[in-house]
Amino acid sequence: MHLPNAGSNRVLSLLCSGLGQRTPTCPTLPRRQRLRARRERAKALSASRVAISTLGILVVRTLVVLLIWGAAAGQCRSGEDASQQSVGSPLTQLSLEQLGNVEITSASKEPEEVWNTPAAIYVLTQEDIRRSGATTIPELLRLLPGVEVARIDSDHWAVGIRGFGSQFSKSVLVLIDGRSIYSPLFAGVYWQVQDTLLEDIDRIEVIRGPGGTIWGANAVNGVINIITKSAKDTHGTLATLSGGNVDQGIGGVRYGGAKGQGLDYRIYGKGFIRGPEFHPDGSNFDHWKMGQLGFRADWALPDADTLTVQGDIYQGLDGERVQVSSYSPPSIITIHCCPVKSRRESVG
Repeated sequence: MHLPNAGSNRVLSLLCSGLGQRTPTCPTLPRRQRLRARRERAKALSASRVAISTLGILVVRTLVVLLIWGAAAGQCRSGEDASQQSVGSPLTQLSLEQLGNVEITSASKEPEEVWNTPAAIYVLTQEDIRRSGATTIPELLRLLPGVEVARIDSDHWAVGIRGFGSQFSKSVLVLIDGRSIYSPLFAGVYWQVQDTLLEDIDRIEVIRGPGGTIWGANAVNGVINIITKSAKDTHGTLATLSGGNVDQGIGGVRYGGAKGQGLDYRIYGKGFIRGPEFHPDGSNFDHWKMGQLGFRADWALPDADTLTVQGDIYQGLDGERVQVSSYSPPSIITIHCCPVKSRRESVG
């Protein structure tokens, strides 16, 4: 009778050893050992929970640091993109931040951003020029707010700022690449002979208001600065051709390249024939034509300096109508001047 009991005790002992310490009813383990095992399991579970929470905190902190770093890197990239796109991109594709980063030079003779300029300034970009369909510089100025342009006849314009317009624009300083085109001989600007390839104009900056502190006495009502592209931005060949009933024929060709290290150049030629405007007396005195050649060379010098040499020569025929006053009747005599030949050479 004792053998079966001994065998059953051994089977129960094996079951308890197989189940480990999980079976509280195992008679082979004393009560103290079972309590100690429970405490050890509780300590291990608490330590594992602490380790998991610590690991979660580390992961969250790492993600926060990565997000902050990514945002800072994106901010830097957006700033770089804004400074790069602010010059060559269309204004309609720029953000408000990029619009404020457009650099101008007319306000203080140094490059500065538009938002940091204490002046009423407007910038007409090359994209605006291309989309305008204009064929002359005075027609481009009509796109600028605050600039009044009136066409007297086919080859004469009256340009002014803030309502003070005249044929020679005596109170407005007009610049091309920072050089004044004001003629001291007749105290004014001859708009009919101020021409270049419109595709070579980078931007037109206009300051509405007195600028005599920076630019001198001619900048009474404002400053118009026409800035052409650098020679390094006009590599390759360009040819244009257009025509119509008034602009009867306009053609231009340009070639640009580089030679050596830091030397870029371009040469261009342009010619046009424009018909007369409508006149009630049927006179065609304002029929005109002109041809022009020019060049520009930019040489990058050490210490971030640049040497620029440019020049142009043109020859054309244009006419105008002149009224002469007298003290005897008739008081005013109108004279239709026949087209006269004009020629100019300039190097700057």
